[in-house]
Amino acid sequence: MAIIERILGSIAGLLGASGVALAAAAAHLTSAPSLQSAALMALVHAPAILAGLAARRAGLFAHRLGLLGITGLSAGTVLFSGDLSVRVFFEQSLFPMAAPSGGMILIASWVILAISAFFAPKTR
Repeated sequence: MAIIERILGSIAGLLGASGVALAAAAAHLTSAPSLQSAALMALVHAPAILAGLAARRAGLFAHRLGLLGITGLSAGTVLFSGDLSVRVFFEQSLFPMAAPSGGMILIASWVILAISAFFAPKTR
């Protein structure tokens, strides 16, 4: 397994753990509805990243384009969920437009994965 796949797999695991922690925090902090969004994005995209890695290995995505999409899912989720969480816990932003940038990266990454699936190597 390539180092980038190990890194992306680790990020997926950390996003899953963070998603559970953020969901718990959201349940106990009534003044933090944005934590629900952060938790949802982390919990949805963690298994999507793992599934993307498996699909790429199975040849269901064009090799490099698929990796770009999966990397984008990771980066976009970290930015989106991370910024919303930092806003709640530290009352500041990661950087201006971090959450919207993360959201746009997520949208673009899903489109890249769709294109990558279309151009996947032909089997049989």
